[in-house]
Amino acid sequence: MDERRAIQRGRTLLGGKIVFNGGRSAFDCKVRNLSDEGACLEVESQAGIPVRFQLVVSGDKEPYDCKLAWQSDHRMGVSFEHRLPQAPDDEDLGDVQFVESERTSEFMRGHMLALRAALDEVRFGVVLLDHELRAQFINRAFRKMWRLPDHKAESKPPFVALMYHGRDTRAYDVPAANIDAYVAERVEQVKRGDPVPRDLRLANGEVLRFECAILPNGGRMLSYTHVTDIVRHSDELDVLRRALDQVHDGVVLLDADLNIRFMNQAARKLLQVPDHQTGTYPPFSLVVGSIRKTGLVDVPADKLEDFIASRLALIRAGDPTPYDLPIRDGRRVRVHTTMLPDGGRMLTYCDVTDIVRHADELQKLATTDALTGMANRRHFLALADAEWNRFQRYQRPLSLLMVDIDHFKMVNDRFGHDAGDEALTLIAEACRERQRASDVVGRIGGEEFALLLPETDLAQAVVVAERIRAAVLARPFVMEKFAVPLTVSIGVAAATLSMSGIGALMKAADRALYDAKAQGRNRVVRFAEPNAQPAAARAAE
Repeated sequence: MDERRAIQRGRTLLGGKIVFNGGRSAFDCKVRNLSDEGACLEVESQAGIPVRFQLVVSGDKEPYDCKLAWQSDHRMGVSFEHRLPQAPDDEDLGDVQFVESERTSEFMRGHMLALRAALDEVRFGVVLLDHELRAQFINRAFRKMWRLPDHKAESKPPFVALMYHGRDTRAYDVPAANIDAYVAERVEQVKRGDPVPRDLRLANGEVLRFECAILPNGGRMLSYTHVTDIVRHSDELDVLRRALDQVHDGVVLLDADLNIRFMNQAARKLLQVPDHQTGTYPPFSLVVGSIRKTGLVDVPADKLEDFIASRLALIRAGDPTPYDLPIRDGRRVRVHTTMLPDGGRMLTYCDVTDIVRHADELQKLATTDALTGMANRRHFLALADAEWNRFQRYQRPLSLLMVDIDHFKMVNDRFGHDAGDEALTLIAEACRERQRASDVVGRIGGEEFALLLPETDLAQAVVVAERIRAAVLARPFVMEKFAVPLTVSIGVAAATLSMSGIGALMKAADRALYDAKAQGRNRVVRFAEPNAQPAAARAAE
């Protein structure tokens, strides 16, 4: 190599051209690290450049025959191909074979240099150790990661020295008292050639993923990859998982195929899923189907399959409408399904037993008389309206009883309100004992009760009323050691097509009740409107 070429090759960058296609195609490039074996080329784009081409370097007369060895975004490593002179037929080939062996060695050395140049360009740290664990090559990324000076990197230090360099620069996020044990553990891992990746946390908050591979010559290749963002996201996800494991509501995350990706502790406990099973990402259908064996839900056996199918259908559809799971121990668990952006589902399980019970209690308070447990006036009228509509549609018999306690004010005034409450309770029990499932019974006033009797004509209603009157009369009512006679008056009326509504029927029964009071009390009086025909008689016509 003459002096001019030596100076050129010592420069950082040289101008050059990539020539191929018989000289008809050429690309400008910059030449870096030019040697007799190869070079690193910088190009704007690698599109269209073949594997083999010629490189023309500024200042050199002869082009280089090149072969592509490696490539990255805008750089490519090439090795120079050497051609042997063709020997004459009658010439001894011994020297030529020697030259061929020498050129082959140079060719392999060129490939090694190109490989080293390539490893110097990658963004992850690389260390090549020999069988004695001495560094034979340390790339630029590793030197930058660990702030390792070039002269130390090129001195072929042992791996343990590299570890203690990290200690001296306080790179490890490890307490000072544990540094020696930490170094010994890493050295032992490399000696074993343990391929299991390890995440190394640095004092500056970065995380490097460390991996070790055994080389054919007994050495080791160590790689250090930046995974800070990945580990940070993993840490955040782990924090979220731990937080969700502490909440009282169950949370289940499903993927787009409805396989379980996460199930918190509350959900595992509710659905009786072992902790280890969720780590296998089982189909959610298996978890739902397991209630056949566990008997989790309070659903009749003959309806269980339909129940399971309907629940899965709602989840597949991503239906956000909440539904309640009736748990066999009496609880009610409300389930919500939420569609996730990736096509998965989020299921939440909230124990609403107290809420449902409270709502039932409020409903009962809103519709039930607190003292007698009967329907209050508002609820009675709502139910009576429904029966009236049915009467108008089908013209089936419908009758109403109005029951009133005789001399109730006297009972209150003489014995007090507690005695009055006991009297009301006694009448309510007598009415309920004669109540059918279809009957509507309610307390509609202070001491006034009403019984609406579907499918009952006037004559049948009078029989029911007489039984109630007799039952009240037969019940002992003792106040302050005195037996107090307790009686009721009852008015009975039957619905007719001429009536405008349930209010008219109630007025008719109330008029009959007034007549019973006027006739001496403790009796049943039926209402008969002049010239009125019962509904059944009109239907027969």
